[in-house]
Amino acid sequence: VQLQASGGGLVQAGGSLRLSCAASGLTFSNYHMGWFRQAPGKEREFVAAISWSGGSTYYEDSVKGRFTISRDNAKNTVYLQMNSLKPEDTAVYYCATTPWLEASTRRPKDYYNWGQETLVTVSS
Repeated sequence: VQLQASGGGLVQAGGSLRLSCAASGLTFSNYHMGWFRQAPGKEREFVAAISWSGGSTYYEDSVKGRFTISRDNAKNTVYLQMNSLKPEDTAVYYCATTPWLEASTRRPKDYYNWGQETLVTVSS
């Protein structure tokens, strides 16, 4: 199983980025997916998750209304559209799979197959 995140970069506050996470080696449509981030000196934190069908989504409170998670099962890819970015969104972002998903599925230990990260830097 391989998950590869991409799309990070340097952006000014108020700008937008779209992260992608391409999956291989698994039946992608069988898995719920999540995005996490980790800022320097901080613990990894939940950002958003989406069910296998895309019918259910969950967000960390600080990104609600600014970030949108989506997926394209035909392309084995999950996305994170990030708008109105803030300096506090600066972090490395990871995607991962989870075999079950509900509103409380937000702990890193609930997720597996962590992909390679992508760095997002938001300047003020």
